[in-house]
Amino acid sequence: MKILVLNSGSSSQKSCLYEIVGQQLPGHPPKPVWQASVDWTHHQGFAELEVKTAENAVCKEKIQADSYTSVTERVLQTLLEGETQVIKEAKEIDAVGHRVVHGGQEYNQATLVTKEVKAAIRRLASFAPIHNPANLEGIEATEKVFPEAAQVAVFDTGFHSQIPLSAAVYPGPYAWYEKEGIRRYGFHGISHQYCSQRTAQLLGKDLNSLRLITCHLGNGCSLTAIKDGKSIDTTMGFTPLDGLMMGTRCGSLDPGILIYLLRHQGIDADKLDDILNHDSGLKGISGISGDMRAIQTAIGEGNTRAQLAFDMYIHRLRSHIGSMLAVLGGLDAIVFTGGIGENHSLTRSAACEAFAFLGLKVDETKNQASPKDEDIAAVDSSIRVLVIQTQEDWAIAEECWHLLHKS
Repeated sequence: MKILVLNSGSSSQKSCLYEIVGQQLPGHPPKPVWQASVDWTHHQGFAELEVKTAENAVCKEKIQADSYTSVTERVLQTLLEGETQVIKEAKEIDAVGHRVVHGGQEYNQATLVTKEVKAAIRRLASFAPIHNPANLEGIEATEKVFPEAAQVAVFDTGFHSQIPLSAAVYPGPYAWYEKEGIRRYGFHGISHQYCSQRTAQLLGKDLNSLRLITCHLGNGCSLTAIKDGKSIDTTMGFTPLDGLMMGTRCGSLDPGILIYLLRHQGIDADKLDDILNHDSGLKGISGISGDMRAIQTAIGEGNTRAQLAFDMYIHRLRSHIGSMLAVLGGLDAIVFTGGIGENHSLTRSAACEAFAFLGLKVDETKNQASPKDEDIAAVDSSIRVLVIQTQEDWAIAEECWHLLHKS
């Protein structure tokens, strides 16, 4: 079975093609037959495309990012033509799995895409305005190129659907929840679930026996408290704006600030939405970028606003880890994943340093060695610290495989 996966983030898109042979899934994520990544963080109006195959063919190019659809179509072309061609015709693809950020209360499991599902994704774009429209465009682009393939939506909110109501319901009028569906949905669920399962595997433990805090730190950031294999609390909320300070998103704010800006600064809702999603977080404070790599470069050059942005980022990360710890009532392991979580050793050590009083100790030699799927805690640490390369793409492919084998 050939399964293509489209995984769209707020500043990037990753795509993979997996070939699953036989009637059982492999125990570990297999190497993709073909994989592509698109990043439009660094060049306004352009995207950097990199494609690789299992046979070591490589394609790198800068493409015009006129629209999400045009970028996706170019990515899909590299499957069927050029040096990175790995299939001869479109009908070889059995399924296309799509990461969809918001599934609302209706969708908490992988679902075959229908007109009704697409309508729901479009409607729920009001909850996830950056992501759901891009997810839908990806679905419609692949439907054109691979009309015979099963299109499968895998929802980022699904893993958090069983969060207790005491954590999910906001303390406004109950009618918000009952009539409007305003509640904590949580996001990055595919990543958090995969990392929890991989942690149990690496530690040789039963997942149902572990208390975990998973830290997905990328351009978007979220934490999840996981107990007995289930999400019991998470930092993102009704939308992906809530919780941690992020690359360009604000995270938690005093809502009175927003009322003040609306009343006294003449800012309308659309402008406010743009500020909170695109001009806040690391970018808003540093005035430089939402990319942690650029922040660190600026700190090295003595930029005080960049230093403040990093210090705020760490302060809020520690604060939210503390809140997840309280909800769990103890901790067996803390997990770092995502672009920053996997690659930025300073963030990991700074976050963990605050919990030394619990006996948490990081082995800095391991931490500095660019670890992947490793425990970087010191031997005598009371809490394990893992760096896990999140495999959202493979997790989505697994969901597709399970869904099609049920059919």
